[in-house]
Amino acid sequence: MRVLALTTLVLLTLFGTTLFGTSKAKAEVVNFYAWGGSPQVNSYLRWAQQELEAEGIQLRHNKIADASEVVKQLINGYSNADIIWINGENFHALKKANALLPIVEDIKGMQHINPELNWQTDFGEPVNGLEVPWGVGQFNLIARPGVFETEAVSAHELLRAAQDYKGRISYPKPPEFHGTTFLKSLLLSLYPERRSVFQQPVASVNAEEITQPLWNYLDKLHPLLWQQGDNFPSSAGEQVSYLANGQLVMAVSFNPNDYRTLVNQGRLPAGVKRYTLSDRAMTNTHYLAVPKTAQNPKLAKLVIEFLLSVQAQRRKADTNRWGDPSVLAPQLLQTQEASQQTELLPSTNDFHASWQSYLEQQWSERYQ
Repeated sequence: MRVLALTTLVLLTLFGTTLFGTSKAKAEVVNFYAWGGSPQVNSYLRWAQQELEAEGIQLRHNKIADASEVVKQLINGYSNADIIWINGENFHALKKANALLPIVEDIKGMQHINPELNWQTDFGEPVNGLEVPWGVGQFNLIARPGVFETEAVSAHELLRAAQDYKGRISYPKPPEFHGTTFLKSLLLSLYPERRSVFQQPVASVNAEEITQPLWNYLDKLHPLLWQQGDNFPSSAGEQVSYLANGQLVMAVSFNPNDYRTLVNQGRLPAGVKRYTLSDRAMTNTHYLAVPKTAQNPKLAKLVIEFLLSVQAQRRKADTNRWGDPSVLAPQLLQTQEASQQTELLPSTNDFHASWQSYLEQQWSERYQ
């Protein structure tokens, strides 16, 4: 049975169907703008499309490479998005532009969100009811056996591994968000005692002084990397492919279950292990939001309610499918296997959003 937050009365009202189904109106379209760079995410959304289509909603996955693309369109007033998948600096930009509808109070099931999940702030910015948590991201490394000796990999241990496996370690090229998070994790490892500094806006601290050890470190690391640091993988997905075919011994991920999911799907060899870069995994929540310009805000909210249902969250957390950790309270997932998939790595909050563009700009000036 499909666990949908749609009642017969709502369907009758919205779609003009009769109680006995003797007339059937055309399905209403909901445009969902979401990253299209992951096969398991795309497969999951195809499943959601099928479930929702049976209820009279045509969920259209508009695949994007970077959420900033649709953010610019929304701010400039020419996007048809009904739902967007965002967090971090993209949320900040839309909030500043007053471009999002307050939706949290309208979404049924919010009382089932895991109370231990820190979702009320997004990269240091209060959510203020403008977005709903959908999943949890934790930055981690996936490596072949023997590359790293401990589960928590320091910047210095990474440099040692790069020396041992010369030309077989790399990271995605910033501003790709995995690549930028790689830089943040290195900063945490180099500055463990100053973790709170990175929760502050970059303009309020001496960022040049704080980040100098990072650039000194990268100057040593880059000559040891794949293609001597002259080129970088364009994405985490490309890096996973290089790990699978043996060009690299390490990949990066923002999903703490990816190492299992990718093995289960035959995309990585058995035996790969998961590690944190620094002593804790950079952790954030990713969200769903409804723009003020949405053509179907009511249906968009119903889609979000479905995506937060136990059925949909359990399937999303399944490591044979997407493996994205659920935002629901663990006891609601019912099965032991699904509950275990919500167990997360030791975590630390992501940086204030203003660090994102600063690090990307500084990296580009030095290494482009």
